[in-house]
Amino acid sequence: MQVTTKPDATSAALASLLEEVNGEFRLAVYAEEEFPLSSELKNAKVQFVKNFKTPFRALPRDNDIVILKDILNTHANPELLLRIAYTTLANTADIIIMEKKNTLDIEKTKELLDKFEFRAPNAIDVLEEYDLVMAKKMHMWGNGL
Repeated sequence: MQVTTKPDATSAALASLLEEVNGEFRLAVYAEEEFPLSSELKNAKVQFVKNFKTPFRALPRDNDIVILKDILNTHANPELLLRIAYTTLANTADIIIMEKKNTLDIEKTKELLDKFEFRAPNAIDVLEEYDLVMAKKMHMWGNGL
């Protein structure tokens, strides 16, 4: 599942990867108005979220990975996003936070992830335009979900 303000090449790449293995790509887009998506996302399960105070919807333990892209810094309640991400992740699943370079306080983000029971947070410098922090939800640790 990707939660973002603007679907882009990463969204298309994820959709393509999941289609190859008969998986389902879920996309939550924060935008005031719905807009047409590229044809690469035609099979994605899409939800539009109208404002930055509203949480995205996701079922418990229904996703193996959650990518929060360009949303953690702009959402009115980033802690709520992390709580929902934790709940929707299956056991031993991953969370990835992507924000434009130099807009993310990496150490604070790692601490926030740890506060919400995500383990082994790491900053990974692999993308020129983005800071990337990822962590893992571990089975039977933390919040018990």
